[in-house]
Amino acid sequence: MKEIKASDLRDKSVPELETMLEQERASLYKARRDLVFRQITDTASLAARRHNIARILTVIAEKKSGGSK
Repeated sequence: MKEIKASDLRDKSVPELETMLEQERASLYKARRDLVFRQITDTASLAARRHNIARILTVIAEKKSGGSK
């Protein structure tokens, strides 16, 4: 699982970020389901997906509050 850089996220608009967030949450759900059914053994990808979701949420919050770093 590839980690998304925050600098790449800051170049996107809020609707694009929300779409990415939806996709990341769906992939996290699928990965958790696959883990339960023992179809994947790469547990590190779960943490990477959670971190990606957190990054996306952080950038969305920054954009909505109007703050820029």
